[in-house]
Amino acid sequence: MRTLIIIPAYNEAENIERVIYNIKENFSQYDYVIINDCSKDNTENICKKNNFNFISLPVNLGIGGAVQCGYQYALEKGYDIAVQIDGDGQHDPAFIEKIIQPIERKEADMVIGSRFIENKGFQSSLLRRFGIWIIKIFIKICCGAKVTDTTSGFRAANKDLIKLFAIEYAHDYPEPEAIVCAVLNGYIVKEAPVIMNERAGGISSINTLRSAYYMLKVPLALLIYRLGIRKVKIGK
Repeated sequence: MRTLIIIPAYNEAENIERVIYNIKENFSQYDYVIINDCSKDNTENICKKNNFNFISLPVNLGIGGAVQCGYQYALEKGYDIAVQIDGDGQHDPAFIEKIIQPIERKEADMVIGSRFIENKGFQSSLLRRFGIWIIKIFIKICCGAKVTDTTSGFRAANKDLIKLFAIEYAHDYPEPEAIVCAVLNGYIVKEAPVIMNERAGGISSINTLRSAYYMLKVPLALLIYRLGIRKVKIGK
């Protein structure tokens, strides 16, 4: 099955070369596209210099808009599976095979790479883990899904979900809402154990203050989404 790696990148000049050369040298069976979300640093120039496959957005859309652009690209190019990884090196492409296998076997429509199944590798800060736990409860309330790593950006989606997310995808902290959207539209969401790394360089956009905002905003957004849910007709 043709698989595309979507790599949203905002100010990842310190990391993007390492991420892409790892994919090109060790996981060349997968295609990739970088979505440069109007970075203010040297990310775009690095992509140009290395002749990477990338799309530069003219304005900053945030993580959700960047990822949705990747899904639109995957849909246009006819990919069977889209895998999302971060541009900071936290997600190891060695685990891609593990998260796409349930999709290839038609056991799941979306598979999320979870660091909390085996509790190995980088586990994030205590505050972030507390926020993930709160969001896990709200996802269970909204759609009945049991997901351990609710904010994981390391995930794979099949062709039907590529179509869905190309049409409808949350723009602000989208990972939890994408789970609810998928489940309420009748898709099967599963998890697979992965090991994540700590950010190798640069600064995360989610600091302590934004983490606190995240814990307040996302549960409210999930409830509002649940109340206003409409099934999206994507066709075959």
